[in-house]
Amino acid sequence: MNRSQPHPLRIGVFDSGFGGLTVLRALLRELPQAEFLYFGDTARLPYGAKSRETVARYAVSSAEFLVRQGAEYLVIACNTASALALDDLRAAVPVPVLGVVETGANAARTHSRTGDVLVIATAATVESHAYAAACAERQLRAVEKACPLLVPLVEEGWIDHPVTRQVIGIYISELMRDAQTAVLNPDTLLLGCTHYPLLRRFIEQAIPAHICVIDSAEVTAAQVAAAVRAPHAGTQRPPHFYATDSPAKFQRLGSRFLGRPIENVELVDLESLEAC
Repeated sequence: MNRSQPHPLRIGVFDSGFGGLTVLRALLRELPQAEFLYFGDTARLPYGAKSRETVARYAVSSAEFLVRQGAEYLVIACNTASALALDDLRAAVPVPVLGVVETGANAARTHSRTGDVLVIATAATVESHAYAAACAERQLRAVEKACPLLVPLVEEGWIDHPVTRQVIGIYISELMRDAQTAVLNPDTLLLGCTHYPLLRRFIEQAIPAHICVIDSAEVTAAQVAAAVRAPHAGTQRPPHFYATDSPAKFQRLGSRFLGRPIENVELVDLESLEAC
């Protein structure tokens, strides 16, 4: 991506809620010279229970909002939107769009030696089979496992809790049995939900030592950095945050995902968002 503008590259990051802040956290490390706009569609989450058409409509309206705010590159830090609406998004906006499903599959292809990959994600993402399809396009075999309890446990703040560690252990045991049944020899585990990086330490403790864990947030940030050539612009500007509901809750809960305080969140009116 070649640019001649003197201002910092403006990167829009979109998610249905808070999980995409783990992607933003990694992007801030990779591209300190860029300017970031983060949009959390908190009034309409979760996307996972909605139809493909509804997810596409919500995601497109959110992406168009970010472009109107000056975003020149979009990162879809939402697995459901990446799985169900990426083509719609790319057709709707005039800027490059990158989704977390494809970046995760790219990283799995790079890291895996056996060609067999494990994926843990939300039920909606697993039901879409987006990761399995993306892996198959890269000559990888994948076993997907829905882990529906992990997101509410993270959002409850039970990151380092015995119940969370027990739930992770159960899911991983079931996943390993599924891989054995499929006669696979997995050497890579892909975190297919942006909440899961907060649980990475316990996930790594639950899997065999030879299996490499791929954090979709980190690999997405690395692939964005490789795709853009952002000019250095001195001191990093604080990200600008937008949410469609409860800025106070976004500040409180979002700070946990971002790993730093969130000072200001601008409330976006849904009626005006959908009217544009």
